[in-house]
Amino acid sequence: MPKTKKWTLEDSEHIYRVKRWGAGYFEIGQNGNLQVTPDPLNKDMRIDFKAVVEEIKQEGIQFPVVVRFHDILRSQVALLNQTFQQTLKDAEYQGHYMGVYPIKVNQMREVVEEIVDAGAPFNYGLEAGSKAELLTAMALNTNTDSLTILNGYKDQEFMQLALLSRKLGRKTIVVIEKFSELTLLVKIAKELDIEPLIGIRSKMTVKGRGKWESSGGDRAKFGLTISEMINAARYLEEQGMADSLKLLHFHIGSQLTDIRAVKESISEGAMIYSELYRMGFKLEYVDVGGGLGIDYDGSQSTNDSSRNYSMQEYVSDIVYGMKQVCDLEEVPHPTLISESGRAITAHHSCVITQVVGEIKAHSAGIATLPAAGEHVLVSDMRELTEMVEQQENLQEIFNDASQFKEQALSAFKLRVISLEELAKIETLYWKVMESVQLRLKDAEFVPEEMQELDFALSSQYLCNFSVFQSAADTWAIDQVLPVVPLTRMNEKPSINCSLVDITCDSDGKLDQFISEHGISNVVPMHKLKQNEDYYLGLFLTGAYQDVMGDMHNLFGRLNEVHIFSHDDDPQDFYIEEVVSGSSVEDVLSIMQYHPSSMAKSVKKMIDSHISKGEMKPREGVKWTDFYENCLKGYTYLKT
Repeated sequence: MPKTKKWTLEDSEHIYRVKRWGAGYFEIGQNGNLQVTPDPLNKDMRIDFKAVVEEIKQEGIQFPVVVRFHDILRSQVALLNQTFQQTLKDAEYQGHYMGVYPIKVNQMREVVEEIVDAGAPFNYGLEAGSKAELLTAMALNTNTDSLTILNGYKDQEFMQLALLSRKLGRKTIVVIEKFSELTLLVKIAKELDIEPLIGIRSKMTVKGRGKWESSGGDRAKFGLTISEMINAARYLEEQGMADSLKLLHFHIGSQLTDIRAVKESISEGAMIYSELYRMGFKLEYVDVGGGLGIDYDGSQSTNDSSRNYSMQEYVSDIVYGMKQVCDLEEVPHPTLISESGRAITAHHSCVITQVVGEIKAHSAGIATLPAAGEHVLVSDMRELTEMVEQQENLQEIFNDASQFKEQALSAFKLRVISLEELAKIETLYWKVMESVQLRLKDAEFVPEEMQELDFALSSQYLCNFSVFQSAADTWAIDQVLPVVPLTRMNEKPSINCSLVDITCDSDGKLDQFISEHGISNVVPMHKLKQNEDYYLGLFLTGAYQDVMGDMHNLFGRLNEVHIFSHDDDPQDFYIEEVVSGSSVEDVLSIMQYHPSSMAKSVKKMIDSHISKGEMKPREGVKWTDFYENCLKGYTYLKT
């Protein structure tokens, strides 16, 4: 027998592609554990994920948890701004870069505060698309040199808040999404005698690439047509407010997968800017919107969950594309703005969940020894189990086994065979399929029908979390998120599985995973060991997933652990803050229940049973306390 190849870390990297989606922040350590490098420029500071998990357990924090690496958040803010600054310098671009973080991508206070603080040296501002987000920006974006960009549809109160922000000395720009907003803003500004800063959003003809390509084009939800933009500019001129028009904004979609869409949008946007400038409207800013994608699957392609460009290429195409058009049209280089939320937040947050069980595709079955008088279907299926090792034609074995199984089910419905005989045939069928699958691993060609065997025979790992709360996009839009075991990657994973959550919903599952051949519906994981916890990480969840989760099955928000790196700490990190997740009381209250009344109602029922002698008083007190403690407890499983 040939010697079995020793499993290596490179083999695990080949499966999980950590380096390809990790952007320098995540990689597999020599001990087989996932490791984090919060600052890619300081490779000596590395955090072992197993140490993070152990400290979370020692602190008594219940899983599942969201783990936030704030240094990654800060690093991404610096990287984006520094990339723009260096590219502007290299291109001899005469304008500046003043980015803004779109609050909608992750509205968590700790996240927004960290971004504002990290962005302060770069005058990095905020973007708001609702009144609640504008109120947040007014309170947190106190840097008078940074911008606050206001997108989305607006009413009178929204406009008044924007003008209050101007009164307080902020560079707050109201982006006009439809013409009626402009007349409203002008009216209120004149009544309050406050000069607004105004932007107009162009409805671009260029469309993006990916799931959000409908953000551009004639059917786009937001923006003004070319004629509407000219009318808006001339209306401001008539009102004596032409100098208030400061910004041109366009956006062709989130998670742009193809760099060509960026090139095309910059070319079109630069031409619109140039024409408006030459018409006498001295715009100062061009906001290129969001779109900077994340390589979720590590394929570096135009797949919906990837991108075929780097951050540097994205920035270069914006800077050089704008410069080229402006130079040809002989207009000044505008200050550039981008709204890159996904690229800033995605990497910093992950969900850690424990695997609490395995659901096998088929049970161990029943004893299948020959019995007197058994039906021929049973003996035929048994013969197949004996033939599969010698038979060269595996397709024939597969076809015969499938046919016998179908015939057995029909025979059972007609009462030709018993339930026990059907169980024997089922058990033997799966034995045949396991043997066929094992032999196919070394086959050069696998027939299409038999390619499904890997999935049919795979297990499901039951994980203590809710897909709908913590990975909503995987369910809603088939977003692929990297899923990686946190330990044991120096061992060969022997179980092909999909993941299911603890909700009472068949859609509560993850069955789209990164693989060497694209996207697979199973992922290799390690065999569960008795008395040893096995933890998985769902990564790149910092954008949208943190804030879009729902209350399905009344599973609320997860406990959060905020990690900061620290060179002097033996583990290179410390837990800076723990934010408790939702209790049962919290989620019930949101749904208009009254937990205190519920507790009184149950206590009343228990007291009734005690008074009737059906329950002892001491037992009743214990049950009352138990019910009340459950109300105060975490919504997820205690493991």
